Amino acid sequence: MDTRSLRNFVNLADSLHFGRASEASHVSPSALSRSIRRLEQEAGAVLFERNNRSVSLTHAGRLFLDYARNALGEWDAVRNTLMEASGELRGEVSMFCSVTASYSFLFDILTRFRRDHPRIEIKLHTGDPEEAVARVLAGDEDISIGARPASLPKGLAFRLITVSPLVFITARDGEHQAVGKGRQPKPAEAQAGAGKQNSLVWSDSPMILPERGLARSRVDEWFRKLGLTPNIYAQVAGNEAIVSMVSLGFGTGVVPRIVLDNSPLADQVQVVNLRPALKPYEVGLFTLEKRLASPLINAFWSQLGH
Repeated sequence: MDTRSLRNFVNLADSLHFGRASEASHVSPSALSRSIRRLEQEAGAVLFERNNRSVSLTHAGRLFLDYARNALGEWDAVRNTLMEASGELRGEVSMFCSVTASYSFLFDILTRFRRDHPRIEIKLHTGDPEEAVARVLAGDEDISIGARPASLPKGLAFRLITVSPLVFITARDGEHQAVGKGRQPKPAEAQAGAGKQNSLVWSDSPMILPERGLARSRVDEWFRKLGLTPNIYAQVAGNEAIVSMVSLGFGTGVVPRIVLDNSPLADQVQVVNLRPALKPYEVGLFTLEKRLASPLINAFWSQLGH
């Protein structure tokens, strides 16, 4: 049982698609299929249920996936330690982050990293930042960038990059008018303790909120503590989409300041300075604590110490 077979297995388990897995493994679909069959023979169990339409992991396959990830991780650690002793690290590190993170501060980190470790390749994936923690915990990525949750899961390491306020935004005065909705709150009207008038303002103001995640939970808590009920116009996946809808005058939104600062629509919206302020984002790197033993992961992790 060699590492190539294990990597083929992990690629198929991740994609559940022979075509995509064969591309990731750099082999033909038929060669991948033969590799999986040999692995099943050695394991003495069926690892995948497959037919003409779909591929899925069996119970034995899910158990074997944990073993395969751990075995590959340990092999990489040993190999990298040997390379470190020879004075040069080489290999691949997979990373996940949002598009905003990729061009706001990742560029500087990668510039230093490439200078110090030119033989380590970064495999970058972008997507919803709310997936950052889950993708590392599932073993899909070595490192991710995202906002620190209220409670850090056991076995997960976090290293701070920056702190970003979470802010309310509206369209700039005179830019656009909300379509078929009430007026947006003015800063003076939205202060805590404004009583009945405050409630009436917020009940009349359309809100564009994240559909899930840390920002949504903090906004919900903010309204709950003030005894207010928001008039939700839209629940949106993706902070960039919230900025876009707010700029068109559809309502008041909530986004991390770092997203707004990097948005091409930043001059079309304005920040509403409310009190109490929403709890800010702590943005940083995530990895599994056990993965810090890998010289490759540790080399990237240490970039924040420069």
